[in-house]
Amino acid sequence: MRAIVGWIGVAAVGFAMMYGSGASAQDKSKLTARMVVETIQKQVGVPWKKETVDTFKAGNPDAPVTGIAVTMMATMDVLERASAQGLNFVITHEPTFYNHTDKPEGMEESDPVWAEKRAFIERHGMVVWRFHDHWHRRNPDGIEAGMVHALGWEKYQAKDNEHLFVMPETTVKKLAEEAANKLDSPVVRLVGVPDMKVTNVALSPGASGFVLETHALERDDVEVLLVGETREWETVEYAADAVTQGRKKALIVIGHIPSD
Repeated sequence: MRAIVGWIGVAAVGFAMMYGSGASAQDKSKLTARMVVETIQKQVGVPWKKETVDTFKAGNPDAPVTGIAVTMMATMDVLERASAQGLNFVITHEPTFYNHTDKPEGMEESDPVWAEKRAFIERHGMVVWRFHDHWHRRNPDGIEAGMVHALGWEKYQAKDNEHLFVMPETTVKKLAEEAANKLDSPVVRLVGVPDMKVTNVALSPGASGFVLETHALERDDVEVLLVGETREWETVEYAADAVTQGRKKALIVIGHIPSD
């Protein structure tokens, strides 16, 4: 729920942008989820694409907004806490219903977990909207910029590539520990020689996939790659093979949620 607590101010910003600081309570009560999204679309800084997962996932978009919660994933826990705080509009980065398009394959709508989640949203008059594609399309990428700030790595970042960093010499183990501590991740994993000294680092939050991840590790100016999540038999195995071959390479897996 930390994401919700940290972003309650978004609601106040939204009201001010649409009505001005002198808006009356009556004006503010007219703000709908659809109006908030329209404001985001105007302010995000990139053209809005027709084909996108950034759409409403549940609830009535024209419902009045009582408060806004922003979160990585609209889990049942997040929905319950948001509702308890009077925040009926939830903006989520990742899917709400277990699939990239929020239409879980092979699952009947009568599935008890899925059905209860939908019922909770409806019963409490909540609205859920996803904000994923266009935040990533920003330059710099909104997620990447947030990660770099959280890690405190702005001063090490390459001018021509937001994913590359030249850092003071450290070890793979210390780098993994730094990421775990600063991102509050209890699940950081390391593939490589822990005491190997490194200065050239690449950062790829979330789940960018085998092609982009291995292309990063192929680079001469990348010694260690930090990723959110990756498949065991793909990038993890590739990194392990590189290490076994004696190459100066390492992989640090942070976890999707802490990295995004």
